[in-house]
Amino acid sequence: MPSICFYFQVHQPYRLNEYGFFDIGEHQNYFNTSLNVEILNQVAEKCYLPANETFFQLIKKYDGDFKIALSLSGVLLEQLEAWRPDVLYSFRKLVDTGCVEILAETYYHSLASVYSPEEFIYQVEKHERAVLKLLGVQPKVFRNTELIYNNALAKALQEMGYKGVLAEGVPKLMSTDSPNFVLHPFEQYDFSVLLKNYQLSDDIAFRFSKMDWEEYPLTADKFADWLHRLAGNSETINLFMDYETFGEHQWEETGIFNFLNFLPEKVLSHPDYSFKTPSEIIDTYPLRGEYHVPHISSWADTERDLSAWAGNSIQKEALRRYFDLGEVVKDTGDLFLVEAWRKLSTSDHFYYMSTKTSSDGEVHAYFSPYKSPIEAYNYFIAALTDLECRIERTKLILPSEGVVFNE
Repeated sequence: MPSICFYFQVHQPYRLNEYGFFDIGEHQNYFNTSLNVEILNQVAEKCYLPANETFFQLIKKYDGDFKIALSLSGVLLEQLEAWRPDVLYSFRKLVDTGCVEILAETYYHSLASVYSPEEFIYQVEKHERAVLKLLGVQPKVFRNTELIYNNALAKALQEMGYKGVLAEGVPKLMSTDSPNFVLHPFEQYDFSVLLKNYQLSDDIAFRFSKMDWEEYPLTADKFADWLHRLAGNSETINLFMDYETFGEHQWEETGIFNFLNFLPEKVLSHPDYSFKTPSEIIDTYPLRGEYHVPHISSWADTERDLSAWAGNSIQKEALRRYFDLGEVVKDTGDLFLVEAWRKLSTSDHFYYMSTKTSSDGEVHAYFSPYKSPIEAYNYFIAALTDLECRIERTKLILPSEGVVFNE
């Protein structure tokens, strides 16, 4: 009896100001508050509020037989709490139905799992506290930033108490011929990996409104038929995508909300099909094989590796300088500096520096608020340089003169 597992990433970064060379040492206004509020309001009206209401009504209509999973980054939760509490309430209303599972992740939507295990644990624990406070639940399943995954991550997550993790279903890495089964990590036999079916997920997330796509238009009937055809070779069909797919990337005018409204009925018309959350998938289905990922994979770009954030020289330089500063900034005990440093860890800052071309380059450019990757790099490095200068100054200030130390 195959199950559909819908998971959505919900995230907005703190975008940087046009912070230049002559701003260094003058002020610490690294983040563009007006732009961040503007974009949050835009996405809230086009996506978050209508999508939340759509899913809430579907849960009510199908009396608990329709379920989804979400992960909301900590930096998004911060912005919602500060600027759009109505949207935060609508997410909490969804969670309170009992049909929406909230997954754990890094608070700052960062690359810490790759570059700093200690910082990774800190950010995950901070995210757990925020989710418990604002959404009232304790996550049991983990999704890393942009589905970044490897064997080492799976081992660390099991030690942290999680029962499973989401990952990209990279065909050459699977021990089965399909991503539609629950697998276990390399040499871990009591931990689950749920793999994204990227073909079907991307049909909704990227191809839904493409008029030159041979399958356009994508209707609920057609998509449900594709899912039903997998009945003999699947146990869980994992559809993972950005929440902003609904109304922001795929505008309401494309028919995306109508598609959503009709899809559960079409899927559930097959008596063997159901919707389940990741935890329910893990509790229901046995492990069918191994997912051995010695090197890092992700769901980004055609390479599905780290190259979306570390594929060129300026990205690598920015990452090196950023993470080299970690212990130094924490040693200052200055909470403002540490928080600014952590907000700079958000993966989007490095994503905007990508110089890829073709379809991947188009996606990077679509998300970037800057004119070019070099501009994104310059603003980031200027802010980081200012932070470095302020860290040096704190070494000359006695604690009684204003430095706040961690307990």
